[in-house]
Amino acid sequence: MNLKSTLKKLGYAKVHKQMNDVFLKYTAKVVFLIIITFSINLFFSGHYTPGGGFVGGLLAAAAIVLLLLAYDLKTINKMIPFDHKWLIALGLTLSVFVPLVLMIFGQPFFTHQALYIELPIFGEVPIHTAVFFDVGVYITVAATTLLIITLLATEQAMSDSEGADRS
Repeated sequence: MNLKSTLKKLGYAKVHKQMNDVFLKYTAKVVFLIIITFSINLFFSGHYTPGGGFVGGLLAAAAIVLLLLAYDLKTINKMIPFDHKWLIALGLTLSVFVPLVLMIFGQPFFTHQALYIELPIFGEVPIHTAVFFDVGVYITVAATTLLIITLLATEQAMSDSEGADRS
């Protein structure tokens, strides 16, 4: 009896795979938080430097794809219980609504204004209407990317189950 067959009898491969899965899932959660934090940083820095809603939304979608690789589609759908199509509609509505409101008040379509609010610790802080526009872009890009990835993953899962049924 050799070492390989002994390990096989003890179920080493199964235990080894489970250990890898636990490590992958834990690491994916940690890296997900890092990527989402960087995505939000890119989103807010995009008004003064390169970045913004588009790049931030893509990075947020990439973080969720990382979770999809570590877990399965069913688990991801439980983690993010929103319909991607509604999020796309929400993002598009927000992106179009902000410039339209400014246009109604006599401003050119993409002219952005700064609203100043008083915060207890920070004092007077400007909030630009461009932030609200970029939130819409962020949501739209992230949801569209996730919808595409989800559709591809669903199609792959269906073709895998059909292949298993044939065997």
